[in-house]
Amino acid sequence: MEEKLYLLYFAGVLALGISAQWLAWRLRLPSILLLLGFGFLASFLPFTPDEVIGRQVLFPVVSLSVAVILFEGGMSLRIGELHEVGSALGGLVTIGALIVWGLASVAAHYILGFSTPIAAVIGAILVVTGPTVVGPLLSHIRPSRKIGSLAKWEGIVIDPIGAVLAILVFEFIIESGEGATWVTPMWSIAKTILVGVVLGALTAYTMIFLLKSFWIPDFLHNAFILAVLLSVFAISNYIQSESGLLTVTVLGLLMANQKQIPVRHIFEFKENLRVLLISCLFIVLAARIEPATLLQVGWMGVLFLAVLIVVVRPVSVFLSTFGSGLTWREKAFLCLMAPRGIVAAAVGTIFSFELAHYAETLDLVDIGGISEDQLVVPVIFLVIVGTVTFYGLTAAPAARWLGLASPSPQGVLIAGADRWIRELAVVIKNAGFQVMLVDTNFRNITAARMQGLSAQCASILSDFVSEELNLGGIGRLLAATANDEVNSLACMEFTHLFGRKEVYQLSPWDTGSGKRQSVSDHLRGRVIFGHGLDFYKIARRVTAGAQFKKTSITEEFTFHDFQQTHGESATLLFVVTETNKLRIVTADDSLVPKAGQTIIALIDARSEPVKPTAPADDAGTSEQEESPAKPAESS
Repeated sequence: MEEKLYLLYFAGVLALGISAQWLAWRLRLPSILLLLGFGFLASFLPFTPDEVIGRQVLFPVVSLSVAVILFEGGMSLRIGELHEVGSALGGLVTIGALIVWGLASVAAHYILGFSTPIAAVIGAILVVTGPTVVGPLLSHIRPSRKIGSLAKWEGIVIDPIGAVLAILVFEFIIESGEGATWVTPMWSIAKTILVGVVLGALTAYTMIFLLKSFWIPDFLHNAFILAVLLSVFAISNYIQSESGLLTVTVLGLLMANQKQIPVRHIFEFKENLRVLLISCLFIVLAARIEPATLLQVGWMGVLFLAVLIVVVRPVSVFLSTFGSGLTWREKAFLCLMAPRGIVAAAVGTIFSFELAHYAETLDLVDIGGISEDQLVVPVIFLVIVGTVTFYGLTAAPAARWLGLASPSPQGVLIAGADRWIRELAVVIKNAGFQVMLVDTNFRNITAARMQGLSAQCASILSDFVSEELNLGGIGRLLAATANDEVNSLACMEFTHLFGRKEVYQLSPWDTGSGKRQSVSDHLRGRVIFGHGLDFYKIARRVTAGAQFKKTSITEEFTFHDFQQTHGESATLLFVVTETNKLRIVTADDSLVPKAGQTIIALIDARSEPVKPTAPADDAGTSEQEESPAKPAESS
């Protein structure tokens, strides 16, 4: 019977974790907040994770999971971003880390009553932030490229730094009674950096060589890399404590920035694995803490949390980024991006056991009748819950108030810049939405810029567009080139950035199926405007005099009236909702615009209207140029 209960427990942890992730997505809340809440509920079960899994198994599993998470975080970093954020990043992870350590340690000592050695350890643990919480927050906020890259880099790089700092402080405290000097931690830092960088680099280039030489079959890529990742993490930690975190971060960074082998499939696998691991880890670790234990910290814990948020983070940001070129708005946003995550939880839990082991050596004190080693984990989890709640609820509105992010990116990235696309883009822009055109034809790009449109001469499939182009405020892709294959590839390329829901393409020229079908259905994005309305049909209609117009729908002039006025040839393309959101009409939509909405449609030229002319429409045509019957293909 007990085995069945344990089976239910493991299945329940996974179910709770994924449910929390889904609910957070629906409610647009930080997922870690709900994961912790569900984990605290799991603490009321009749058995604990320690009883089911066992401490000797639980913490190695947690450490290996953190290694996977940091490797995935390293793979999201791009070296090219450093030219914008390098100086600010260097200050945040060095001077800023030391300031956080010092101030947090002082606060832990004077506010919470910890002894000086234990307060120093807590301060070191709280240096970390973490990709497990910063990454989802940035995905939710979608800030400008520069500040988003800086926050992402800091969240990933600071984790190994904070973990190494914590272990060094702990080792120094343990050895202090034996005449230890600062030479010992300095040598440990040097050895950690040496082991982490060298072992990470050697592993990365060995893996690149094996994959490039096709010594590893495709079906083993993900499993092979996972096995190597976990092995090198364990070996690195065996050589030097906590150097494994740096090793896997360097490994992920080098794998992501080399150009010899494709790694997208590896990144996607690790990304999915990261979601699974985070979902389970937070449930299990939070289930080890009874909510009543958090109350043992008392109101002093709330004051300590407030000091971290209101004093420690702003002081560290403004002092460490002095002279970096960041604006006060960007610095203010960084002050609201310091949530603690899984690394703080894992490191804090491990150190609580180490402190208990050395209780007699360290001469621990009691705080409110409780030994201070037993309060380390409650304090860390209080900080995690408090910082995630505060930053998760305030960072997004603050970013919008500071002008660094839009509430819901409504801008459109359009692949293609032919004449009819430019005319459509002008109408979208005049409706109040951001538009970016990308095309390999320089003449098209020049014409677009002369019409006041943002345009880049590049291939929509290039790394430049997906990794270097500033896409702040843009939330969907419209693939509208004359090449159906390029359109489909573009949708596949940008699915990871915008999501499958927000990648669209024109209807292919062949609407049927068979051996001559240009692109299989499962490789396409969402088909827009109508089945059969491909690039050339739109181009011919525009050449014949059709125009893109936006029209307000009112109680007096309904959509039915619009159809009666312009006839069946009028094609509905976009709808601007009452909340000023741009909705792209897909081929399968049965949308009927309502009063208060504005529509953008393609209206054919007529010698006379079917009915009296509708209320003033805004023509999108901004130039009168001749267009060939079949425009040149472009991407």
